[in-house]
Amino acid sequence: MLEKMRIDRRESRDEVAVALGFSPEKLWRLEKGRTGLPNHGDLKALLEHYEVSDEETVEELVKIHRESLSQGWWVPYNPHLQKGMRDYVGLEADALSISAWQPNLIFGLLQTPNYARALLESAKAVDEITTEFIDANVELRMSRKRLITEEEPRSLWVILAEDAIHSTIGGSAIMIEQYEEIGRLAALDHVTVQVLPAASAGYRASQNFALLELPEPLPKMVQADHVNGQAWVTDKKPEAGRFSRRFEALRAAGLAPHETPRILEEARREQEERKSWPLTQT
Repeated sequence: MLEKMRIDRRESRDEVAVALGFSPEKLWRLEKGRTGLPNHGDLKALLEHYEVSDEETVEELVKIHRESLSQGWWVPYNPHLQKGMRDYVGLEADALSISAWQPNLIFGLLQTPNYARALLESAKAVDEITTEFIDANVELRMSRKRLITEEEPRSLWVILAEDAIHSTIGGSAIMIEQYEEIGRLAALDHVTVQVLPAASAGYRASQNFALLELPEPLPKMVQADHVNGQAWVTDKKPEAGRFSRRFEALRAAGLAPHETPRILEEARREQEERKSWPLTQT
């Protein structure tokens, strides 16, 4: 937000830094989220320089600044998270609403502990991750779910590709439990789950992503995964607009939310049949 204020005034970092007695490097690190502002006077000086007089905007930025000085509940998990994901979890905690598309797996905030653990265990040898890493990430994921299950929950709209529902993670029992959890959460007034059928000829994004609506005056945020698994997070307006259009196209292509229980029931019956299959003799 501070970077946007500076750009709107068409001032360079060097010009602002000289005017306020900052180093250009300090201002760059501040705008990029590499460092905080321990001194409240520095924030006040910046807002005065940018001639920000709207009381609500000032109040919200002061509130954000005050909260940034205290350690978030997720910080102890940081050693087990890639940098982009550390940024995202902190932003997610402040979001008013979350919209997400997941083409391959069950979206994180919908996952059960057993599904999350089985997913990470399947990658343990390939990605050379430790049991400690798995335990920490399962615990963190379940803590993040409180955003949609406890007091003052966030609004959540998730679109899942049908393939994500039918892909078996950890075995049939885990998947049946997972379907029940999706159904339970989707029944909440503030949670919507849509399914994009495999047979749909509508728009389909290959990359999973999430959109975060943050309190004013903060901009919309986008999170997407890169090929190497690292989370990419940005608030750039063109990117936010592009991913918002993608989400709307996916929502238009997906089944109506009231169809989701039927899809889950069909998937559950499929997994029940798999449980009854005889073991292959070798």
